[in-house]
Amino acid sequence: MYKNKINPQELLSILWIFILFNMILRDLHEFPTDGYIEEMMSLKLSDGAMLFYAFIVEIPISMIVLSRLLNNKANKWANSIAVVVSSIGILYTIPSGQLDELFFALVNAAAFTAILITVWKLPSQESIQTEKNTEK
Repeated sequence: MYKNKINPQELLSILWIFILFNMILRDLHEFPTDGYIEEMMSLKLSDGAMLFYAFIVEIPISMIVLSRLLNNKANKWANSIAVVVSSIGILYTIPSGQLDELFFALVNAAAFTAILITVWKLPSQESIQTEKNTEK
């Protein structure tokens, strides 16, 4: 049923794609609700607020690539920081208390947890070097 072994960097990248899709679809599924478009059109967002939202969305986009390129130590820290910052962005949407927003937040929380578990199981550079030395 499942692939036996998946490269951790590949898994991290896939999880960030999953989170990005959830963020986008959370916003898109609101469009058919009554009055949503009118409400969005009437909002006056400051440049700072727009920059904040752009930054939050850019994190998963960046992590899709960085998860595959960074070494294990950098991956641990970059992914951990990205999870914390992205979580804050997601938590910012919850105060409306709508069930669909809570659902998307819980799904993202599960993905964030999977990222943290995966990234902190990555071997350190020292243990990789030790394995290479014992193979010789």
